[in-house]
Amino acid sequence: MNTRALVAEFIGTFALIFIGAGSVAIGEGGLVGVAFAHGLVLMVVAFSFGPISGAHINPAITIAMWVGKQIENTTALAYIGAQLIGGVAGAYVLSLVLGGTDSGLGATTLATGVEPLEGFVLELILTFFLATTIFNTVVSGKVGTYAPLAIGMTLTFGILMGSPLTGASLNPARTLGPAIASGQYENIWVYLIATPLGAILAAFLYTSLLKEE
Repeated sequence: MNTRALVAEFIGTFALIFIGAGSVAIGEGGLVGVAFAHGLVLMVVAFSFGPISGAHINPAITIAMWVGKQIENTTALAYIGAQLIGGVAGAYVLSLVLGGTDSGLGATTLATGVEPLEGFVLELILTFFLATTIFNTVVSGKVGTYAPLAIGMTLTFGILMGSPLTGASLNPARTLGPAIASGQYENIWVYLIATPLGAILAAFLYTSLLKEE
């Protein structure tokens, strides 16, 4: 097992939760600030750790890479473990820095009036967009060193649209870390199922139709 890759996945996911969820918890930058906090972290992590681990920092993306035959079974499981641990660690350190969980730690929850099915569909679609961008930039190799920029901006526009409705998780680790640290588990199944499913659909689309032979 590549220890460097697991450390990269841990640090990258830790950063996404600490900075991204932290921007939500602090609440000073508004929706645009939250969107760019997440997108910039993802972009920087992709530039920094992409050559080491691929910078998935998202169990849904790792599952999609596994479905798309881009990663081996054992590596996928190890990545997911490192990501989930990184997400939980990021949330607990955020709690320490903010002096507790009163802020909610940026937990992803359904807005008032948003039904679980509606949230499920939104999270599925937004994660599909994110995974599709990764397949058609990183995996295809078409855009070279610009791939992290495209991926970071995809997360940004996903959050700009989806955050007022579901928190725009697009990532099981993004949801699970703050949920565990703050004890907020309501409708958590929406995020833990919809996001991998959206990424899997992107993998099938790429491998069956969009991939160049």
